[in-house]
Amino acid sequence: MSESITEEKTYKPTSPNSKLDFQSVWEYDSAPESSANLEIKDQYQLFINGKFVKPEKGRYFKSINPATEEEITEFAEATQKDVDKAVKAARKAFEGEWSKISGKTRGKYIYRIARMLQERAREFAIAESMDGGKPIRESRDVDIPLVAAHFFYYAGWADKLDYAFPGKKPEPLGVCGQIIPWNFPLLMLAWKIAPALACGNTVVLKPAETTSLTAMLFAELVKDAGLPDGVVNIITGAGQTGAAIVNHSGIDKIAFTGSTTVGKIIQKSLAGTHKKYTLELGGKGALIVFEDAAIDQAVEGIINAIFFNQGHVCCAGSRLLVQEGIADKVIMKLRDRMESLIVGDPLDKNTDIGAINSKQQFETVNQYLEIGVNEGADVYQSKCEIPDSGYFIRPTLFTNVSQSNRVVQEEIFGPVLTIQTFRTADEAIEKANNTPFGLAGGVWTDKGSKIFRVGKELRSGVIWANTYNKFDPTSPFGGYKESGVGREGGLHGLAAYVNLK
Repeated sequence: MSESITEEKTYKPTSPNSKLDFQSVWEYDSAPESSANLEIKDQYQLFINGKFVKPEKGRYFKSINPATEEEITEFAEATQKDVDKAVKAARKAFEGEWSKISGKTRGKYIYRIARMLQERAREFAIAESMDGGKPIRESRDVDIPLVAAHFFYYAGWADKLDYAFPGKKPEPLGVCGQIIPWNFPLLMLAWKIAPALACGNTVVLKPAETTSLTAMLFAELVKDAGLPDGVVNIITGAGQTGAAIVNHSGIDKIAFTGSTTVGKIIQKSLAGTHKKYTLELGGKGALIVFEDAAIDQAVEGIINAIFFNQGHVCCAGSRLLVQEGIADKVIMKLRDRMESLIVGDPLDKNTDIGAINSKQQFETVNQYLEIGVNEGADVYQSKCEIPDSGYFIRPTLFTNVSQSNRVVQEEIFGPVLTIQTFRTADEAIEKANNTPFGLAGGVWTDKGSKIFRVGKELRSGVIWANTYNKFDPTSPFGGYKESGVGREGGLHGLAAYVNLK
């Protein structure tokens, strides 16, 4: 913060009853994270069979920093032949050295990866923010620590699978094809690779085309860790590369995290095959705030639920259902709190909301803002300044919306919150469940019995009580309805990578 106190700037709160004035007390000096320790190559190849190899057709695609619109690097575009090479390398490793080592030795490799991730945490955090647009505070304090935690957790299970499944004999599936999204690139990689390796499988993984940087840095780490060749293969590319993995006959299991639309296509492609699959898809999480809730805590929870990672969260709390008696008060406090949020450079430690991940997603969110206005909703955006270049959107509230509005029913995947009111718990439950999704939700109340009653009725895979976005490697994660099939994390995450006999 600067030492001077600015009195010239005036900020008029939206709500006349508000006493808060955020812009006339302190000013924040920039606090940029240094990227000097991060070495980014001009070009990244495919990681197949323990080596970095050029793509079959020599094609590459560019990676753009969403905060500056500048090119970061370029990645190889894998073809069908490249996918085939990766799958064959994974099969050879599975039937060879990897199947012969003990669970204890597998655990040592996974543990080594976890320790190396901790040692290079700053490097990975900077890369994640540059490539994906998320604030460095989130990459540094949430993403990377959770990545290491998942590898530590599953390292511990590698030699204890018999205890995880009492009375059963767990056997690895074989070669696992894994396709991850752009919102949590390294964390989704950890969710998939760690349990797969712990159970004795080998992996062919494709990161999202807009956020492939940390996956390739992870490939370098895998090589440095001395993991046997072919156990982990990482290939880059767009949708065609992912489709080639899904449809390859040498794949035994598909794990996909991404949109519901693509998830349905994958499910149809896998119908009638021998392949197992887990799909973690979209969401439209409901936050239910009752009159007896601790309102200030609830407001902080709402802010975290929808504006964390720019709203690029499949389990984001993007629908607020607030009881009528406190609706005006909650909305006033939300608007005031939004005015304190800083939108800007993801590498600035002051930044609360970073850049939208890509130009395509930026346009999608803006289209939904237009849709909301055309549907008759009242829109409120904070008055904060945003950079002239890059893909930035101010935090947004939609009020005066109905259950049938598209902004209420469809996943926007941006910093946009819709607000509805309710009178009774039954009405809140009915509204919360009235979407095609069922991934996550939250309940704010001072009554424990109400938490259990409402939580039991909500058709969501994850329910948070008086908090939101709390993750732990020991807890399963997944959804109902169009939010996916299967679970990741915890023992459920192990079960998805073994055959039980």
